[in-house]
Amino acid sequence: HIASLNSRGVVAVGRGERIISYEDIDRALEAAGAIAIPHNRRVVHVIPRGYTVDGQNGVRNPVGMHGFRLELEAHIVTAAATALYNLARCVEEVGVAVDEIVLAPLASGQAVLTETEREMGVALADIGGGTTDIAIFIDGTIWHTVVVPVGGYHLTNDLAIGLRLPFETAEAIKLRYGHARPQDVPAEEVFTVQSFGDEPRQQVFRREMVSILEARVEEIFSLIGQEIRRSGYEGLLPAGLVVCGGTAQLPGLRQMGQEVLGMPVRVGRPRDLRGLVDTLVHPAYATGVGLLQWGVEGALHPRYPLHPSNGSSPLLKWLGGWLRNFLPG
Repeated sequence: HIASLNSRGVVAVGRGERIISYEDIDRALEAAGAIAIPHNRRVVHVIPRGYTVDGQNGVRNPVGMHGFRLELEAHIVTAAATALYNLARCVEEVGVAVDEIVLAPLASGQAVLTETEREMGVALADIGGGTTDIAIFIDGTIWHTVVVPVGGYHLTNDLAIGLRLPFETAEAIKLRYGHARPQDVPAEEVFTVQSFGDEPRQQVFRREMVSILEARVEEIFSLIGQEIRRSGYEGLLPAGLVVCGGTAQLPGLRQMGQEVLGMPVRVGRPRDLRGLVDTLVHPAYATGVGLLQWGVEGALHPRYPLHPSNGSSPLLKWLGGWLRNFLPG
């Protein structure tokens, strides 16, 4: 239900000395976000990619510059309104107010990418349970986002079907014996596993199991490569690909990615942490840690005033009000 596009916003700089202010940037952001989208979708992010002041391109921060015309190029992320509402509602049901919804690769990128990678050009793939979220960062900001409907769940499901095992058992052996490259697993290595009901424990050759995982991991990287090429930024990513999410810890996955994509691949782990570092420095926690960092940064450097919540967040009220326009009664 996630989609993205690029847009431009153009405004005249406020009167007076024609010095560009944050208010001018906000107006340009609003102009860029005023796009025609289907009634059942909502804008989640309007992210500046770059500015042009009176025809001068490549401006990173125009605040304080003199000019008459300010152009802003933005990356816009939209989502299905019903999906946003259901997501926010689930969180509200456990007593947590939702102030903002953040796209997963934006949060993950906050946690695992270095400033150098963002500046040089890097792709990020957050391999989640049911999807792989892809984002491309160039010149310090995001340029492209896309979601492909394949993730760690599909690896487990393949094992469950291929080895005729309960899903929970397939997940357990994936975590314990999983690998992305059969050639790195001893041909004679065997383990036993309980199948369905009271059936006798069955013997499984680990290399056979890994061959099943290999096919799906190769597909995931092929889809990532396809989306990178489709974005048009394939030649602008010297920092390669950073993978995170729970599936990123699969042994051999990084090497498989390098073979399929022909670019540097590293596993991303949350950075710049203090305290429970050993617990949180894990690719599975990239999005969670990134959300915390996103929230802290927003609180320290807010772009807009924060609105207090009185039991239901402004976001949920807005989405609920929108949905009531389309529901009977």
